[in-house]
Order: sequence, then C-alpha cells, then structure tokens
Amino acid sequence: MNSTNSPSPQKEAARPAAKGFGLPSWDQLGLPLLLTLLALLCWLWPGSHENLIWSRQALAQDQWWRMWTGHLLHSNTHHLLLNLAGLAAIFALHQPHYRTLPMLTLSVLLMGLISLGIWWGVPGIERYVGLSALLHGLFTWGALQDIRRGWRSGWLLLLGVIAKVGWEQFSGGSESTSALIDARIAVESHLLGVVSALFIFLLLRLYHWAR
Repeated sequence: MNSTNSPSPQKEAARPAAKGFGLPSWDQLGLPLLLTLLALLCWLWPGSHENLIWSRQALAQDQWWRMWTGHLLHSNTHHLLLNLAGLAAIFALHQPHYRTLPMLTLSVLLMGLISLGIWWGVPGIERYVGLSALLHGLFTWGALQDIRRGWRSGWLLLLGVIAKVGWEQFSGGSESTSALIDARIAVESHLLGVVSALFIFLLLRLYHWAR
C-alpha cells in the first residue's frame, strides 16, 4: 500500500475514539440494574424507611449508613419512577463509559460527597431522599468523559447541566414536579451532585498528571 494514503500515527491519535453504543453488556448494565433493584426493594419495604432515610438528627447520632441509603428512598411512586427513568436515560446517553466496578465506586463517592455537602452546606435540610442528586453527578461525569474522549457533545451536555442547576438555585425548581413528587425539590443537592463529579474528575486528572 502506498504510504501516502495511510494516516499517520499522530493523526490517528488525534481522532476521537469511536462511540461504543449498541447492545449493552452485563458489565455496562451492572450499576443501573443494581441501583434500580435497591430502589425498588426500598420502595417495597416501607417499614425500613425510618432506619434508612437521610436524617440530620440520626446522622448526628453516628448512623452514618444513612449518607448512602437515603439516596435510595423516594417520597412517592412518581418520585421513584421519575428517577428510574432518569437513570435509564443517562445510561443510554453515556453507555460507553459504564463498567460496573468503576461506576459503583464513583456512585459511592458521589453519594458520600453529596451527603456531606448537605450536612455542612444546607443546614435547612433535615431529611432527604432520592436518586436525583446522584443522577446529576452521573450525568456530569458522563459529559466529562465525552469531553475527555474528544466528543464535542460533551461540552453541550456539561454546559446544559450547569445551566440547569444554576437556574434551579434562583427559581427553586419546577413547582409542578414538586407537586407531583409531594416534596420540595432539594435543588441544592442537584448542585452538589454536579460539583462532586467535577471535584472527583479533577482529582483524578491531577493524580494522572502528577504520575
């Protein structure tokens, strides 16, 4: 083959990686399926809610597991279905980035950081439930991975989620959604989800740079 017709290694390296969408593997489905199963189990076992809900008073008594379990509870069926639909949409959007162990580790870190952010930064929240803050973190992480791989859509998604949480801080969120889920939308937690994902991403980039 004529060498003039072959792309150089430099040009090959500069090309964005191909998007690996298609039939998902079990490894890719691991986190969405696990979160869905846990959320459904919590919903079907309402007697567990008082022992699992994110509660400022209970956390002050060293019931630390609530920092994670509170994210799996929901205020009503509409709240649960909205969050599970959001989880499915985010997975469909960022399927190529999903592997069970890394994404599970990321989710545990995000839930912990969000909970700490609510504890320190939003003293008005006494009780908190829902996956939405985690979903904002996962969405942001997916957008950052798009950017890292050279996919221009990542910038649009990142700017979109930043604009959304920024608008929510001034508007307080959608009143119709709040009525649907029978609870105040904790818009502060959405912001914390985005900030937590950015923080973890930057820490990892600094770590790789330092190496």
